[in-house]
Amino acid sequence: MNTATGKLEGKVAVITGGNSGIGRATGRLFNQEGARIALIGRDQQSIDETLAELSGDNFGFKGDVTSETDLNGFFDQVRSRFGKIDILFINAGIAEQSMIADTSPVFYDRHFNINVRGAFFAVQKALPLLQKGSSIVVTTSVVSHFGGAGSSVYSATKAALRSMVQCWAAELLPKGIRVNSVSPGPTATSIINRNVADEKAFAPMLEFMKNMVPMKRMGEPLEVAKAVLFILRAYLGIHEDHGPHEKNGRTARGCEGRIVHGFGRLVLHHRRRADGRRWDDAG
Repeated sequence: MNTATGKLEGKVAVITGGNSGIGRATGRLFNQEGARIALIGRDQQSIDETLAELSGDNFGFKGDVTSETDLNGFFDQVRSRFGKIDILFINAGIAEQSMIADTSPVFYDRHFNINVRGAFFAVQKALPLLQKGSSIVVTTSVVSHFGGAGSSVYSATKAALRSMVQCWAAELLPKGIRVNSVSPGPTATSIINRNVADEKAFAPMLEFMKNMVPMKRMGEPLEVAKAVLFILRAYLGIHEDHGPHEKNGRTARGCEGRIVHGFGRLVLHHRRRADGRRWDDAG
């Protein structure tokens, strides 16, 4: 059933990693709500398949977020095609497991280059096109809040993103640009299957991830996409006030929509600024 409300009519949404998984589902949902989509991904076939699912004026760019040349080329096309960005969804990333003793510098650098450096410089390149009232949403992960054997590198990249989101929120506040994050739990995307050579060996890990979730199943990309849209709606005319959240008596800038352990519930952390005003009162 199509429940689109047209809340993103006239908006331009840019999505990194928009050709698969959470990014692809979010692009479809945004497009159903009226947004024009610009996406970047590394696989041309999946880019073409994604664009075929969308309606209206959209485009895809084959590129790597770790390449400054590719990012420049992508955002040059966004500028010439749309002239602005209303929503920037930073979603490109990889997730692989490796124990400390088995982790190579190549493995380490690849995760930080894609998950952290790619995110940082995508935001940097997008800044000239982000206007007052625009929003940045970053995909982090619940792994940034707890530890697990074999996930130290991946978890560290997501913790870095969570920290940068808070810093970006403070830095971009004077420009009227809002910065939020969404932290999914275990989600059924190709990023999991892509890195598993032996399906039988993967079965116990898959079962473990399902058991982490109160609903005893993996989350679906569309569920995360709906959480992203929910966060954005506070800035698109539908104000859903859940009150401030404080942790250990301390507050910080930014807003985090965390899907706790895989879609048992959604918790919005509305953070207050240093002057006591709510973040969504700004601008």
